[in-house]
Amino acid sequence: MRVDGSAHPVVVIGGGQAGLSMSHCLTRLGVGHVVLERGRVGESWRSRRWDSFCLVTPNWQCDLPGHPYAGGDPDGFMVREEIVAYLEGYAASFAPPVVEHVTATRLTAVEGGFAVTTDRGVLTAGQVVVATGPYQTPVVPRMAERLTVPSLHSDAYRAPDGLPDGPVLVVGSGQSGCQIAEDLFLAGRTVHLAVGTAPRVARRYRGRDVVEWLDLMGHYDRPITEFDDPEAVRARANHYVTGRDGGRDIDLRAFALQGMRLHGRLTGITGGRLHFADDLAANLDHADAVSEGVQDSVDAYIASNGISAPAGERYVPVWRPPAGTSTVREEEIAAVVWCTGFRRDHSWIRVPVFDGTGYPAHTRGVTRWPGLYFLGLPWLHTWGSGRIVGVGRDAEHLAGHVSAHLAGQAPAASGYHVHPELLGT
Repeated sequence: MRVDGSAHPVVVIGGGQAGLSMSHCLTRLGVGHVVLERGRVGESWRSRRWDSFCLVTPNWQCDLPGHPYAGGDPDGFMVREEIVAYLEGYAASFAPPVVEHVTATRLTAVEGGFAVTTDRGVLTAGQVVVATGPYQTPVVPRMAERLTVPSLHSDAYRAPDGLPDGPVLVVGSGQSGCQIAEDLFLAGRTVHLAVGTAPRVARRYRGRDVVEWLDLMGHYDRPITEFDDPEAVRARANHYVTGRDGGRDIDLRAFALQGMRLHGRLTGITGGRLHFADDLAANLDHADAVSEGVQDSVDAYIASNGISAPAGERYVPVWRPPAGTSTVREEEIAAVVWCTGFRRDHSWIRVPVFDGTGYPAHTRGVTRWPGLYFLGLPWLHTWGSGRIVGVGRDAEHLAGHVSAHLAGQAPAASGYHVHPELLGT
């Protein structure tokens, strides 16, 4: 499809699960649109995940609009290639108008809609749905500049044999950090792990996957508006657990018994030494307390609903760290993997819809600027909004707004003129 000079009623930016869900809903409503994808469909799953990556939520939660999971292992966990195949199958099921290998670099408001500047020219749209997700820019602390050993962010990690021989320091104990540390450890590498404050959760409890209990309890459907501090909720780290080899707990204490070297948070790098805080015990205790709290909630739900379930086995810590700070000499490690998260990059969007923190102000994806929407952000509406399980419901909601907006305006996508004051710099 020609990009430069083309005009469309709706442009969807992003061809992952969010953008495809939006396209499916618009297609079903007969709304003309185009989907722009910087790589291939599901590109982030293809090129920004490590080789052994798998989902931490069961396959039955893969339920995009019109495309529920139909495989033979609903309680299993898709690996990277299966996730890509699922999304490719979704696209094949309704042939969305996706234009691959085109990157949106600028979005501005114009008379009658929007101008979308790309690396293949400028197109115009009556409405725009930004479905690029939350993980645009890897975050690496400035202290990394002091390292003399190779280092990389988690989005560039692929496999243990891609790193230099020798011990590896993994910084960060969220889902990525714990799973990459496990990947390296199972490959026989000596692993140092800087443990932060991320919580953990048990894989199974009282006869079911904990995700199933959370789903039954309505946690994935609770709207962000019910929380006293939505910003704090959106900033929460996800619980660490794994779907590897059929799914299991990640028990850092057990790894320590087996030889993984745990430290507190990395606080600095000076004189060829990496310094870690004296908070390892507190961080491990916090992770355990969160997991126990989840199990308390499950117990209460079972009791209040009269559900028959086997007794639950509670966790008993198998290792406790010594008190005090710790240091590691650079010569003791061969590489560092920074599992320190991502930040959103919406700098290319030159429409005034952001709050003081740079977060797009919206109500379930609908911004104050008519015709501009966001989809696929964590906690856009519920905990499930940033996951395959919930993005489809948000897409259906936004499709209704898009359709209503079209019904209330003159035909879009022709003869747009840029307002100079909206172009920005």
